[in-house]
Amino acid sequence: MAPIVSSAIFPRRRSFRLSRRKNLIAGIIVIGLLAAIALLSLFWTPQPPAKMQIIHKLQPPLAFGLLGTDQFGRDVLSMLMVGCWNSLSIAVSAVAIGGTFGSIAGISAAAIRGPYEALLMRACDVIFALPPILSAMLLGAFLGPGRFTAITAIAVFMVPVFARVTLATSLQAWSRDYVLAAQAIGNSRFTISVRHVLPNIMSQIIVHAAIQLGLAILTEAGLSFLGLGMAPPAPTWGRMLADAQTFLSLAPWLAILPGLAIALTVFGFNMLGDGLRDLLDPREASR
Repeated sequence: MAPIVSSAIFPRRRSFRLSRRKNLIAGIIVIGLLAAIALLSLFWTPQPPAKMQIIHKLQPPLAFGLLGTDQFGRDVLSMLMVGCWNSLSIAVSAVAIGGTFGSIAGISAAAIRGPYEALLMRACDVIFALPPILSAMLLGAFLGPGRFTAITAIAVFMVPVFARVTLATSLQAWSRDYVLAAQAIGNSRFTISVRHVLPNIMSQIIVHAAIQLGLAILTEAGLSFLGLGMAPPAPTWGRMLADAQTFLSLAPWLAILPGLAIALTVFGFNMLGDGLRDLLDPREASR
């Protein structure tokens, strides 16, 4: 008698695949909404974010404006919108720069090997010994706080992160049959890296970049909290948290709202990274 296969297996498999797609869909929705708000802030905000109205200071949400005002009477919603653009632009720029240089270094190390690989790993260890906060403090001492300082500090920290990930995945690719075949027909190591290795590890780089964007948002908020991010009066979520410390008992929304914005953004990038990993990683797809 042929074994009976329960039809319930198939709904479970479909629901499992759907649950993995839910992460991707949730990430796309959250990040898409935040990106739309950030772009909208370039053209329109309810109030100028730097406009002070002392007579309306510390107004609760809906009393004056949708989300109230801060200690200077500035519109909190407008500051959150502009802060969304500032935070996202710094994080995306830093991850793009750090990811590009780190990926190039990792792919090159996998192709060259030998002393270059060892030197790259030791350089990564040195950079890891200086977290972004300390790097920003050093840069701020020479350059002063600002967008460039924040981007540079985060990007420098991202370089070894991407270098290690790219090196590990590239070494795996170099052991594949298609790479060995390309070597056998006389292709140079540079050609193999560009034509065969890079396209096959690009999905891992994209997934890792999406996850690192969440870390970059947290790092940028920390830098702004310490006064090492963008210079005032440009609003950032981290500075809004720092300014709200004195008014936690009087106006708790001044800390709650930017904190929720940071948490939502990190959640969105984590969901996006998980969803992309399940979608692009063939090992996850086979499971």
